[in-house]
Amino acid sequence: MNAREQFIAFMTILRKEVRRYTRIWTQTLLPSAITMSLYFVIFGSLVGSRIGEMGGFTYMQFVVPGLIMMAIVTNSYSNVVSSFFGSKFNNSIEELLVSPTPNYIILWGYIIGGVTRGLAVAVIVTGVALFFTQLSIHSFPVVIGIVTLTSVLFALAGFINAVFANSFDDISIVPTFVLTPLIYLGGVFYSLDLLPEFWRGVSQLNPLVYVVNAFRYGVLGVSDVSIEFAFAMIASFTVVAYLYCMHLLNSGTRLRQ
Repeated sequence: MNAREQFIAFMTILRKEVRRYTRIWTQTLLPSAITMSLYFVIFGSLVGSRIGEMGGFTYMQFVVPGLIMMAIVTNSYSNVVSSFFGSKFNNSIEELLVSPTPNYIILWGYIIGGVTRGLAVAVIVTGVALFFTQLSIHSFPVVIGIVTLTSVLFALAGFINAVFANSFDDISIVPTFVLTPLIYLGGVFYSLDLLPEFWRGVSQLNPLVYVVNAFRYGVLGVSDVSIEFAFAMIASFTVVAYLYCMHLLNSGTRLRQ
């Protein structure tokens, strides 16, 4: 395929992905807005008013960056895992694999589809947050960089989960038992400075700590970890995940009958 044909193939996959989640927006976009509104009311207004300041900011301002990243992570992941497994389940993915479309075009079509959903939800959640508190951006490059890397990373993770899933039940195991605990223990609702030395060290093994803190630095200018190290960690995870996804596609692992 020449470059123009590859671009057409990529846009076809991407349009399919975007239409899929926008067609059922009440199931893909609206729930995040409602869930985050509840978080803002409970943790921001009710609990936060008693906690006071954290990191030099009101508790509401402190938790908003973490909640936005939580929405990006879960939606980028869930969009790819559900869409690609659906294609695998009804055997339509085999039509793509036997077509002249390069595997990296197939992968990026699904990945960017997940990224667009993650970004769409991020915009919605940010809009909701502005009803509860004021936000200002400390560093636009950091915000753009961390949002892009994070959404791509977890879209890739969703792709890996979809490849190895045998049933629709399997695509909910990782979000329930792995992703959700990592998010809640990733510093969304608290600063690592509040933890004892031992648990602070344990928390630094959690990749979501670097995601949340890097984005919090981009928005508020405060972080519990080194921003350079956070970007290095997330970029490394992204490269490894991408190479592994390409290996799965090229080898046809659990994809070809």
